[in-house]
Amino acid sequence: MSLLKEKYNKEVIPQLKEKLGVDNILALPKITKISLNIGLGRSQGDPKFNEIAQTTLEKITGQKPSMRKARLSISSFKVREGSDVGMLVTLRGKRMNDFLDKFIHVTLPRVRDFRGLNITSVDQDGNLTIGIKEHIVFPEIESEDIEKIHGLEVSITTSATNREAGLALFQLLGFPFKKEEEKK
Repeated sequence: MSLLKEKYNKEVIPQLKEKLGVDNILALPKITKISLNIGLGRSQGDPKFNEIAQTTLEKITGQKPSMRKARLSISSFKVREGSDVGMLVTLRGKRMNDFLDKFIHVTLPRVRDFRGLNITSVDQDGNLTIGIKEHIVFPEIESEDIEKIHGLEVSITTSATNREAGLALFQLLGFPFKKEEEKK
């Protein structure tokens, strides 16, 4: 069992019950899945970028990404229907817990000029979306192998029904949010 799962079961559940005023453990919010995606908009004329993005996601997650196709043709963006526009990996279960533990304790502190996550990153349904500008912050990426630096997006989906419950879950799990006085 991962450290984050143990922390959730031993520490977070009792605190969430008290904070949200819920008696039933099954009604408490929990993380259901994590999605990592890379947009391929920059790769219009460079097919090698697709390979770079794919190997990056494979190294970070340990899974092969699925290609996402454009549903519509949009001439102003030079996108044709059926062309590749992104790559997506969805993590659940043990891989999700291991990735989340590593993401909180290793990856986020390696982000340049990191002062904490914005509270506004949590949406109305209690899900958290984090955009990372440089993929080199992940420890699996070796500096010798880097050909192009690109960004990616990490979306953490919860079973929370509102923003306050999701935010409470993330804070108790140890996500580094900005302090109130730092926002001013």
